[in-house]
Amino acid sequence: MTGFRDLHHTDAPLLLPNAWDHASAAGLAAQGFAAIGTTSLGVAAAAGLPDGAAATRELTVRLARQLGRGTYLLSVDAEDGFGQDPDDVAELARELADAGAAGINLEDGLASARLHAAKIAAVKAAAPGLFVNARTDTYWLGDGGHAETCRRLDAYQQAGADGVFVPGLSDPARIATLVKTLDVPLNILYSPLGPTVAHLGDLGVRRVSLGSLLYRRALGAALDAAADIRAGRAPHGAVPTYTEVQALSVEGPDS
Repeated sequence: MTGFRDLHHTDAPLLLPNAWDHASAAGLAAQGFAAIGTTSLGVAAAAGLPDGAAATRELTVRLARQLGRGTYLLSVDAEDGFGQDPDDVAELARELADAGAAGINLEDGLASARLHAAKIAAVKAAAPGLFVNARTDTYWLGDGGHAETCRRLDAYQQAGADGVFVPGLSDPARIATLVKTLDVPLNILYSPLGPTVAHLGDLGVRRVSLGSLLYRRALGAALDAAADIRAGRAPHGAVPTYTEVQALSVEGPDS
């Protein structure tokens, strides 16, 4: 199997779909995806918990233990590390690495860049083989200032991040400009209104994440189907059979 780090250095960007449970990960693996991420929003929402509030640490580790021994490489969305103490985040990284995860995504939430860099350094010291994807929210939560984005990403690179993630950035010219300032692979969040995966690759992007898109579309499809049936219409879209769902939902010997 190609290593997770190597998947960021192929001819095409790594397209990383994001699962929220065993069945969704198994289904994506069956579609041939060599690497799968998790989505903190999907994991939290499915459990009735808030996203970004450090409420899903236990659930996230449990899911990593379910998925980390699969036939695919796993990257775990761990919000901001579920804590402010770098040592605590390092312990989380050890648990995820022991569970079989190949990568971790850590977001700064526009909090202290120095603290986020300290978390990254602690994770790399505790689990050197774990691919750290350092996310900055300058576009997601802020005004997208180029100088601030570069300042934060440089600090995270210096701390040992293996890749950097800028969700909310979709302008091709800005993406191309940012790529030129980086020494590590750039991850962009796919947007249906933004560049295609192929176009992002041409701009120099090495990883494209789907974030919570698949979870939200799955939920939307379920709501649409219920509304169609109530209105006397046949629901649209492909529907896996009971047997197919069972096959995805039952953990195999490698799970």
